[in-house]
Amino acid sequence: MSVKNRGLGKGLEALMGSVPAAADLLRKPVGYINKQVAGTAPASDADILRIPMDMVDANPFQPRMNFDLVALEELAASIRSLGLIQPITVRRVSSGRYQIISGERRFRACRMNGMSLIPAYVKESDDQGMLEMAIVENIQRQDLDPIEQALSFQRLIDECGLTQEQMSDRVGKKRATVANTLRLLKLPLKVQHDLKVGLISTGHAKALLGVDDPALQQQLCDATVSKGLSVRELEALVREGRIPAAQKPSAEVKEQLPEQYNRLLSCMGRYFSRDISVKRSAAGKGSLTVRFNSDSEVEAFLEALEQAGR
Repeated sequence: MSVKNRGLGKGLEALMGSVPAAADLLRKPVGYINKQVAGTAPASDADILRIPMDMVDANPFQPRMNFDLVALEELAASIRSLGLIQPITVRRVSSGRYQIISGERRFRACRMNGMSLIPAYVKESDDQGMLEMAIVENIQRQDLDPIEQALSFQRLIDECGLTQEQMSDRVGKKRATVANTLRLLKLPLKVQHDLKVGLISTGHAKALLGVDDPALQQQLCDATVSKGLSVRELEALVREGRIPAAQKPSAEVKEQLPEQYNRLLSCMGRYFSRDISVKRSAAGKGSLTVRFNSDSEVEAFLEALEQAGR
């Protein structure tokens, strides 16, 4: 019996409807609007402008606190070899300048290469929309440290007015994950710093949340770092409510720093991954010592100061 040859095209048409010509399926490249950007509005979000680098400002809502210099140099080398494959996204601000919504690492890498123009999508966005887009994009990249992620969640709640349920939908994470991440901000600042720089793990931090006393949390954290305790070993100490003998606090209780010093340490801790120490006398005199791991940390801190002073 002969079998009628239906042909592949007809089979596809039966499944998917009318199939357009192959040429119509190819997405035509958008190309760049080859004009001076001053006074030039893109026709749509699909259009890309070449924007002078000196007209682009960093995102004032950037949730990322540290930019790894080695990773930036690797990205810069890739861009030198292959070009910038994915344009950055910016918004136009009232001063006629542009602010980065997403792609600050790409922008920094292009600047390291000495580029004078950078391709960018231009989107309309208010401050709240820009903040939300920047935070959600960074969270979805999953390379923020646990404290950066927790602070990002808190900003979505405080500044964007999102509930934990709404935030869970935005960032694609379970509500329990969001809630547990936010709890990390209840830890003492010193413990948060140790988690941020990798001296303790998220598992250690969660174990410390089982302790109500902040002083005991910090002492257990110090013991974990100095003795190299595993998460299970720390959990056992928490259950027993004790501190290893060498870490028991002395009878003398150190005077607590005023709140403004804690805010200062928290702020500067966003840019420097090593310890920042403060010595202060009862009269208010003292010293601040900042240790840094790379020039990029100092550069990031300086850029933040200059941005705030504009």
